[in-house]
Amino acid sequence: MAKLTVDLGERSYEIIIAADLLGKAGELIASRTGINKVLLVSNPLVFSLYGEKVAGSLRGNGFEVATALMPDGESYKNIKEAMKIIDRAVSCGIERSSLIVALGGGVVGDLAGLVAAIYQRGVRFVQIPTTLLAQVDSSVGGKVAVNHRRGKNLIGAFHQPALVVADTSTLTTLSPRDYLSGLGEVIKYGVAFDADLFSYLEKHHQQILKREETVLEHVILRCCGLKSMVVAKDEREDNVRISLNLGHTFGHALEKMGNYREYCHGEAVAMGTVAASLLSNHLGMLSDDELERILKLFDHLGLPTAFPENPAAIYRYMLHDKKIQAGKLRLVLPATIGSYTIRDDVSRAMIIRAMETARHMRF
Repeated sequence: MAKLTVDLGERSYEIIIAADLLGKAGELIASRTGINKVLLVSNPLVFSLYGEKVAGSLRGNGFEVATALMPDGESYKNIKEAMKIIDRAVSCGIERSSLIVALGGGVVGDLAGLVAAIYQRGVRFVQIPTTLLAQVDSSVGGKVAVNHRRGKNLIGAFHQPALVVADTSTLTTLSPRDYLSGLGEVIKYGVAFDADLFSYLEKHHQQILKREETVLEHVILRCCGLKSMVVAKDEREDNVRISLNLGHTFGHALEKMGNYREYCHGEAVAMGTVAASLLSNHLGMLSDDELERILKLFDHLGLPTAFPENPAAIYRYMLHDKKIQAGKLRLVLPATIGSYTIRDDVSRAMIIRAMETARHMRF
């Protein structure tokens, strides 16, 4: 059982990573919260696989458990669905001293986390992420949000969980597409922060595709450790935390343009990271050799890289990004493999050129 701490003073919490943790969820949560009433939020598919195991573990450790299910998919991560969960919390008598537990992927975690942040001015919550993307990224750091019709995650808050329980056994039931989607965020960490992680991914890409448990535990632990260090330095994204958004300005625009149905989040991040890498190369930062390594790793892991038509339309969606400051589009770009830079001086023409290059790439 691997453990690490997100160091945020009085808001610090543990991330626990291992196989077969769901049956121990009640014990782990009880020992760290001292709360006895829970609203378990999930979606029908995840709940059918794991809901009774988690609920049974909670009840076995003295919790009174109510459940709330939301539809599956990014298109349902909106304020209307959040209000339905709040209605359920009210009808079940969830109090300010109660606990919300998010069981599912990033959509469930983001929406349940936002409900926890705003319900009765804030209740505690626990993340039990069941997808690779959620385990390496969205469950950690306290950014909770829903989408607005004009852009992704425009309605949100910072609300740290009390605990993150990442059971790697849940990754075996993911569809190939959902599993590969999580690798988009994994590669992002290597490109932006950690050349050794990137090399590990290159060396072990076949084991990663086979979902080998020891390799996945190593990767998840390292990604969570990197994010934890960034969040500890900058909890509310005042400066360095923006670095976690490598590929996301392009990616969020792709998701919105596809009405949150055409691309999974991790697929869009993968495509966005490729575009950011191409742009960095065009700007004279990322070397040709490093760019080739990045493109090959995405190819070896089976992630999409080619952009759709009409980069000019994608650019217009990018202008609704949360990271715009003083009217300028701030882009996180790889300076080398393992380091990043933030630029707000890149022209529209250069950004569209990078997307055009990505649109015509073929391996």
